[in-house]
Amino acid sequence: MNSIFRRSALSVAGLMVTGGAIAGPAIAAPAASAASEPAAVLPGAPPAQGKRVLEYDYQRQPNSYYCAPAATRIALSTQGKVLSQSEVAKKLGTTKAGTNSADDTTRVLNEVTGGGYQTTDIGGPKATPEQVDKLRVDVVQAVDAKRGVVANITGIAVDTDGNAHSYPTGHYLSIVGYRDGGDTVKIADPYDSDSRYWMNDEKVADWVAERGYSS
Repeated sequence: MNSIFRRSALSVAGLMVTGGAIAGPAIAAPAASAASEPAAVLPGAPPAQGKRVLEYDYQRQPNSYYCAPAATRIALSTQGKVLSQSEVAKKLGTTKAGTNSADDTTRVLNEVTGGGYQTTDIGGPKATPEQVDKLRVDVVQAVDAKRGVVANITGIAVDTDGNAHSYPTGHYLSIVGYRDGGDTVKIADPYDSDSRYWMNDEKVADWVAERGYSS
């Protein structure tokens, strides 16, 4: 499990299409019953005022190292692929040390859905404007194609309601929608008690610093 710790809101640099880093959430989370959130618009309809939220099946992770299986499962459910977290964990190669990288989530997403996903790494400590732009475009294109995104993140980020979300040792979460033309994204977090929240895309890009995302 990666022991990276940052005291301030994350940063990012160097995008390349390849792998990420080992990650797992800082502490264990209790299991919770599945819940779903309705789509913001009718399937196939153009986004209203630059907003679209996918329909998905939400489950919390049952332990400290199942964040990648839980987040990948949420993303798969946006395409009607509803697997158990244990099934996804087996495909990912998840252990008690976590899941190796975004390369693994991309591999499993493509395996189950038939393809369309790629890994984008953000290799430095702070996102460049170009990297933020790419994340925005990737999320909008993925969501418009009904593909949930899985992001491997680490550190602290603050959502649009002013709530801080801290994962000093790393975490995986899903992005299931966008608004404001993609400037703000909808996160389905398999660990956090505030499990569904909105966050500015620049902050999300910084959160992915030194790791990657599957879109």
